[in-house]
Amino acid sequence: MNQPVLEISGLSVDYGYHDDAVHALRDVSLSLGRGEVLGLAGESGCGKSTLAYAATRLLPPPGLITGGEVLFHSRTGETLDLLRLPDDELRAARWDEIAIVFQGAMNSLNPVRRVGRQLTDVMAAHRPGVPMSVHKGRARELLGLVGIPADRMPAYPHQLSGGQRQRVMIAMALALDPQVVIMDEPTTALDVVTQRQIVERLIALRAELGFSVVFITHDVSLLIEMADRIAVMYAGRIVEDAPAAEIYAEPRHPYTRGLLGSFPPLRGPRRALSGIPGAPPDLASLPPGCAFAPRCPHAFARCEGERPELSGGRRLSACFLPADGPVAAVQGVAPVE
Repeated sequence: MNQPVLEISGLSVDYGYHDDAVHALRDVSLSLGRGEVLGLAGESGCGKSTLAYAATRLLPPPGLITGGEVLFHSRTGETLDLLRLPDDELRAARWDEIAIVFQGAMNSLNPVRRVGRQLTDVMAAHRPGVPMSVHKGRARELLGLVGIPADRMPAYPHQLSGGQRQRVMIAMALALDPQVVIMDEPTTALDVVTQRQIVERLIALRAELGFSVVFITHDVSLLIEMADRIAVMYAGRIVEDAPAAEIYAEPRHPYTRGLLGSFPPLRGPRRALSGIPGAPPDLASLPPGCAFAPRCPHAFARCEGERPELSGGRRLSACFLPADGPVAAVQGVAPVE
């Protein structure tokens, strides 16, 4: 897992132009190891999906990438800069090397085409010289991998349940054996039982096929169970990046603590849920210092005027509080009123 397959450096994204531009991503750097499951967590509007779509150049207008690079290390050992790749080479790399499971399977699948046809279309577009019978056999195999009987190939999307449609999208993403699968909130709007089935199936497929996963969600409890590492986003920046077990046992950023306090514990005694006070900031008018300071119970004067940088070596955190915890840090320091 130490060898990176995807490296994002200094990625910045604006929505709009000139003085009216909203800075949705600000100098984001992130890496994904081979065979690793990287969880990307944060509240709605923090930039998680923007990061995924910008890295794969699927960002819709008026989104504009204003800086950074995205390096992909292919199977052949070649390093590709996805942001500067010619369009034809980028189309070849998508789905073949990097695949995406979009949020909202019903909107991603074509409602007037059978699911089997949609699976074979993906393969035929990238493997035009292969007979259709081979593509159909692969489609039946893919449906079996995600737990859907092959006799559902003639079904239309509306004839499948929400969980089945999401599994079809996962099967489609795996059709060409990609090295990286980006999953944008794939369990949204599904009941907890179906969520569990999809996550367990995904973990089994990752172990069997060896691909890497970027799993985007606002549900940190889900990531604690399945991710090797978690990156927490707030207001368009990464504020903490660490192994999942360590983030659960000892979060270093107050925002991460707030997210963990927003769901019931996985084990042990019950505790009251604390949540996070206030609302996420307006990206068009962020405060001059730490963006989380207005909501942080441990903020002090320095937080108002200076923005903390992401640092810390193996365990990264963007906070002025020391690694031994907020309580020790604020002793004798007046919090921000």
